[in-house]
Amino acid sequence: MKVAVKILPRDVLLDSQGRAVEDNLKSHQYHLNSCRVGKYVVLDLPVSNKEEALLNAKKMTEFLLINPLIEAYELEVL
Repeated sequence: MKVAVKILPRDVLLDSQGRAVEDNLKSHQYHLNSCRVGKYVVLDLPVSNKEEALLNAKKMTEFLLINPLIEAYELEVL
């Protein structure tokens, strides 16, 4: 079963990469309110139970994939 992990900088932090993308797009006449840049990771897990997949993905994400001081995440079963 595949689980997607969407990782973004916490809202309270300055997202310098997102700001750079936002400024560049605006300088090229694109209209947008804001831009946040993060990571998207897909974990293919050897389980068939949705709850077990989410629990395993949560453990892996919190162990290795995120820095909880500066990043937030969401899980989605694909």
